[in-house]
Amino acid sequence: MKQYLIDELRPKDYEDIKAYLDEHYGSSHMEGIYWIPLDPNLMDEVQTAHVDCQPFCFAVLLEPSAISFELLIRTRNRVRCDCIHYANAAQRESIVAFAEAIFGELKILA
Repeated sequence: MKQYLIDELRPKDYEDIKAYLDEHYGSSHMEGIYWIPLDPNLMDEVQTAHVDCQPFCFAVLLEPSAISFELLIRTRNRVRCDCIHYANAAQRESIVAFAEAIFGELKILA
């Protein structure tokens, strides 16, 4: 799986990130997994055409010592579809920017 990984989180960093993600994105049914919506302006042609599959998102997995931002853009409506694929360049940049923004807002040095 392709992902953007930040490891060696300190316990306080983990708690701060968890609180931030819980507040802004809610907790999921699976502990530590958060579903972050993809900006609709970043959808490619296939994703735009698949109205029934929208909205699209990427997963964030928060563990006590690491956080990973999955680079797979997916729908929560289906398991397999042509619109589910790895992030293109613009989507990938937005995922990394999203990660960096959280760390910046929380003043965490990574």
